[in-house]
Amino acid sequence: MTELESTIHQRLLDLDRAVRSMPTANPKPNLLPLFTQLDELAAQIPRDGDLELKHFLHRKSYEKARLHLEGRRVEVPRGVCGH
Repeated sequence: MTELESTIHQRLLDLDRAVRSMPTANPKPNLLPLFTQLDELAAQIPRDGDLELKHFLHRKSYEKARLHLEGRRVEVPRGVCGH
């Protein structure tokens, strides 16, 4: 995993934790900064980088991106786009 992929993975884990805390959190976590960071990180993936990861992030398929980075590709559900 590259340094960029590791950073993306960490932000995806942060997002997952924040979303899971929503039912009981008071105040509710602000997810917008995480979405902004993920967009900025996705834009840094080089042209010859991981195209599937780029696709998942572009489509906001954050759980799929996380599973992909964790090497759990068989658990990634197929999307309507066929990926």
